[in-house]
Order: sequence, then C-alpha cells, then structure tokens
Amino acid sequence: MSALARPGAALRAMTVSDLDAVMAIEAGAYSFPWTRGNFIDSLAAGYLALVLAAPQDGIVGYLVAMAGVDEMHLLNLTVAPGWQRRGLARELLDALEARCRADGLSMLWLEVRHSNERARALYARRGFAEVGLRRGYYPAPLSKREDAVVMSLRVQPEAGDALE
Repeated sequence: MSALARPGAALRAMTVSDLDAVMAIEAGAYSFPWTRGNFIDSLAAGYLALVLAAPQDGIVGYLVAMAGVDEMHLLNLTVAPGWQRRGLARELLDALEARCRADGLSMLWLEVRHSNERARALYARRGFAEVGLRRGYYPAPLSKREDAVVMSLRVQPEAGDALE
C-alpha cells in the first residue's frame, strides 16, 4: 500500500522550509544531486514543485516540473531510497499527469540517465516513449559525462474533455 493510500499522507506544494528534508533525500538518492540553489531557483521561477509527506516520516518524495506552451517538462522526481518500490513514483506521476490535464497540457517530457534502467522501465510502463538522446547530458564519475534518454508522453484528456 502506498503512502498516499494511508490516512494523513499528503501531496502538497514544496516550500523553502522543506528544503532541508528534500536535500537529505536528494543527497541519499543521487551521486550528483541537485543543489539547494537548483530548488530555490525552481521555486522562485514558479515551477510546479510538490512534496509527498507521510504522517510519521515527513517528506518521502517530491517532483519539480516546468510548464511550457502545451507541455510540461519533468525536471526532478525522487523518492527517498528507503521508500522506493512502494508505488510512490507512480503516485507522483499520477499527480503530475492530472495537473497536465487540468492545465490543458498535452505533452509531458523528461530526461533520464541512460544507466537508470529502473526509472526508464517505470516511465515505459506509464506509456512514455524514448524519443531521443542528449549526449553527455549528466555528470558522471571520473569527470566523465553520461547520456540522457529523452522520453515523452502524450497526456490524454479525461473522458468528456475532448475537443468538440
């Protein structure tokens, strides 16, 4: 059972006061984490930034996404390492897709490390297609760079929302 299905779990807007918890998760999840400045800049720019908070455990996941004309670009989706494989990434993606539909955005884009097979498989199961490659996009060990796989998803409107 996911944390969202339990009473009291909440998906809410990220605030600057959440950043200590977010940074702890980010540092535990990635070899090359976002900086506090990346999150502050995203909040200041008005990007969609949500945290998933479990009642007794605090923040266990988050996402940051940037809206554009007719599309959304997922910049960061992270679940705390101890909370992975419980369906929370799917819950965060559900919320993001719902926001896209509510805002009339028809495409959702993201980049993911080529080596991140678990994330690529999750996105593929959700209907994302691999549509491109950004060479040397991510930092990698030993001052090297890793390619990013570009993925996209056509966001389907809810039944009854179709254009007439």
